[in-house]
Amino acid sequence: MTSSPSSPRSWFKQVLLPLLADLRLAIVLLLAIALFSICGTVIEQGQSLEFYQANYPQDPALFGFLTWNVLLALGLDHVYGTWWFLSILILFGTSLTACTFTRQLPALKAARSWKFYRQPRQFEKLALSTTLPLGTLPQVRTGLQKQRYKLFEEENSLYARKGIMGRIGPILVHASMILILLGSIWGSLTGFMAQEMIPSGSTAKVANIVRSGPWSSPQIPKNWAIHVNRFWIDYTPEGQIDQFYSDLSILDDQSTEVDRQTIHVNKPLKHKGVALYQADWSIAAVQVRLNNSPVLQLPMTPLQANKGGRIWGTWVPTKPDLSSGITLLAPDLQGTVVLYDGDGKLVSTVRAGMSAEVNGVTLRVVDLVGSTGLQIKSDPGIPWIYSGFGCLMVGVIMSYVSHSQIWVLVEQDQIYIGGRTNRAQLTFERDLIELIDQVSPGEASPALAFETVEKLST
Repeated sequence: MTSSPSSPRSWFKQVLLPLLADLRLAIVLLLAIALFSICGTVIEQGQSLEFYQANYPQDPALFGFLTWNVLLALGLDHVYGTWWFLSILILFGTSLTACTFTRQLPALKAARSWKFYRQPRQFEKLALSTTLPLGTLPQVRTGLQKQRYKLFEEENSLYARKGIMGRIGPILVHASMILILLGSIWGSLTGFMAQEMIPSGSTAKVANIVRSGPWSSPQIPKNWAIHVNRFWIDYTPEGQIDQFYSDLSILDDQSTEVDRQTIHVNKPLKHKGVALYQADWSIAAVQVRLNNSPVLQLPMTPLQANKGGRIWGTWVPTKPDLSSGITLLAPDLQGTVVLYDGDGKLVSTVRAGMSAEVNGVTLRVVDLVGSTGLQIKSDPGIPWIYSGFGCLMVGVIMSYVSHSQIWVLVEQDQIYIGGRTNRAQLTFERDLIELIDQVSPGEASPALAFETVEKLST
């Protein structure tokens, strides 16, 4: 029983499926993905409301329309997790799947099957064809085998092909892109990203979640914490930051160390599917001693510096009634601290381990305590994405392999031979002429070349 033209099944096959498999639709979707990915790269993702209000004010609006409220309403602050971006990915993956099943797989099936030519007139449709003496069929067969063709023979007809992987390549490319899309979608739904600033010597749990998918709860660590054993920075001889390091320990619920690694930029710690990246740093506190007092650890606050620099400061009381004190400023963790009095005048510059007399008190700077800025991420779709890119490279290489076909027919005391290929036409022509030269030197090659030029020109 056949379905009527108006039935859902007929509508799917005749209308929806051709539309999804249309190359123009795939190109439009791919351009849309690229455009919104650029937006997600240019526009800072996952920042606070205050950040967007300060950088995307209503007056003047960026490009005349892009303000913080428009940006938040469209979801451009978290492009890759919006419903419309995921919908575009799903639609693009559906288009690739439809194209694979309606075009690529049938093309592969046709390439794997063999069809013999039974009539001499069939060779007229080929761009490359000629005739050979009757007794040269064994040499033709041997020559094709030397050129690594797979032969199929039946009665007076022969079919040869090679490069079938050239037909498999596009299918693998489509499958790879679908795998990448699935990995991206799965990562958006189940992954999370957090940021933590942890002082050296402190322990913290993952709590400051910046971005998370609707199904990310199982991925967020709940039964282990991060302990920063030590944070330090290596500087160049010119005083510039060379690299910063964090010696981290992973502690379970009983505060037992289950893993310990030293991380730096581009070398994360990975534990139970969660990666801890070295992303930032800060000065958490300064340790000082007033006269013979115990070591006091005072928190330091980031201050706004000129020319976009970074500086941290704190205030140290020098009298028990807090009526006077000294301001300490530190630009980095190299140990240099600048002291200012209550009037803003420079009092002294000291390094860690040194002391200075201020307001009748001996102030010794014991050490600066740094904080490590960690970016904590989990993306379960990453293995899918990496696998997809690996298969994509293999598929692209396979797609460059030429799929070549040659037909031979013994008819009327002569041999008809011809062929075609889907790419590298000149290479295929050269190989076929070389084969004909080996079989029948000086006879068939000129005819083949003449017929080839004539057919290609017409």
